[in-house]
Amino acid sequence: MRDEQSIRRIVIVGGGTAGWMTAAPLAQRLGGNDPSARCEIVLVESPEIGTVGVGEATLPTIRFYNRTLELDSAEFIRKTQASFKLGIEFKDWGRLGNRFFHGFGEFGPPILNRSSVMHWMRLHRMGGMASHEEWSTATVMAQRNRFLPPEGDQPSAANGYAYAFHFDAGLYAAFLRDHAMARGVKREQGTIVDVSLRPGDGFVTAVTLSDGRRIEGDLFIDCSGFRALLIEGVMKVGYHDWSHWLPCDSAQAVPCDKVLPLTPYTTSTARSAGWQWRIPLQHRTGNGHVYCSGYMTDEDAGRVLMQNLDGPAQGDPRQLRFKTGMRRRAWEKNVVAIGLSSGFLEPLESTSIQLIMDGVGRLLELFPDKRCDQHLADEYNRRMTRQYESVRDFIVLHYKLTQRDDSEFWRYCAAMPIPDALNHQIELFRRNGRVAILDPDGFTEPSWVSIFLGLGLWPERDDPLLQQVDEQALRTHFQRLRTAISLTVDAMPDHAAFIEKHIRS
Repeated sequence: MRDEQSIRRIVIVGGGTAGWMTAAPLAQRLGGNDPSARCEIVLVESPEIGTVGVGEATLPTIRFYNRTLELDSAEFIRKTQASFKLGIEFKDWGRLGNRFFHGFGEFGPPILNRSSVMHWMRLHRMGGMASHEEWSTATVMAQRNRFLPPEGDQPSAANGYAYAFHFDAGLYAAFLRDHAMARGVKREQGTIVDVSLRPGDGFVTAVTLSDGRRIEGDLFIDCSGFRALLIEGVMKVGYHDWSHWLPCDSAQAVPCDKVLPLTPYTTSTARSAGWQWRIPLQHRTGNGHVYCSGYMTDEDAGRVLMQNLDGPAQGDPRQLRFKTGMRRRAWEKNVVAIGLSSGFLEPLESTSIQLIMDGVGRLLELFPDKRCDQHLADEYNRRMTRQYESVRDFIVLHYKLTQRDDSEFWRYCAAMPIPDALNHQIELFRRNGRVAILDPDGFTEPSWVSIFLGLGLWPERDDPLLQQVDEQALRTHFQRLRTAISLTVDAMPDHAAFIEKHIRS
């Protein structure tokens, strides 16, 4: 039995990816067979309002989200037209003609409490070493277009990597909608025209739809996207504008016919005023051009996008506008913003869906009663702020370390001041080869190293303790590891063949 302060009804404002990714775990955690103990969950979405729907690439943690919901993996891949993702290929970032890969996983096991790649940098300085990417199983798999899920419990080349998915965001939202509604989530369709507040403390008590229906609740979750209907429209919490660090403010997106081979990675190609994404799905390829309207017109941006598609376009480009940043508070009174309503960071490192997952995960961890204690809100806001700032800095890094001077946009990025924390991380690596991880829930050391080295930032000196390892023994170790990775990957099936055999749509 619950006491009188227990939350009895949660109202989620907005559907799409954020709304249904929020509803599904809430239904799983707060449902139950005892009607007196259940928390009713109502999701309100308007058929008149479209979704952004460009978040088609993910990070490896999506697998744990799906597993927590006990989703059938084969059904998920079939219904969302998913393919596998081993990382991101970067083209023309740093300098024209440059190409590097951010793979999911380590560069081999640690040696004497130092990362494997630190020892590789020492040997590379001495000469005679292949690219560090040869010691990333995920990267070698991507280069050879192979895929197989990690195997075995003992550390080896067969499991020293992770993977995520590419999927159709609209199909994923529909898949989760069916899953959530089967577990008791109630869906209401309509357009919100009024929000009622409680006198005295300003808590939201109900939303009213255009047809007069009034939906009351104890806790309201704002998944209304860029409109931020509750968190900004009602609560007016304010916004941290980060466009001086991330100047891209526009995007155009268009799918095209799929082409072969079906690659197990996202591609990001830098353009003169931004960058272009390529996300391969089973039934089509997702494409988009993220750019700064101050340095490129919409017409030119569309032309660049359409001229660089792999196959025939499936329609005209869809225009998007945004301002990078985050709400000053994602949780205010009894309103919690999740997804685009809480902030926006461009999809360069596929973090949008990750921020949704972490938003609902932290809400469940810090779940309130009807009083919505301010200390819970403060802790939630602290953690979400730390994560947004960490992701922001990781993305800014891609722009700041450029050596390109072929356009005004890239000259601005190279010269722009950056956050102090990021400057510390860059200089620490530049001078000593160390990586400072400021957010334990964020990108790990191998990810930072991939971007540092990929963009041409090399340490001025090695960690003195690396000298404790014999050079020849270290070279032998790396050669054996490289051979093991190569043989392991060669034995894997082609990416498309794996999907065709096991989970073909």
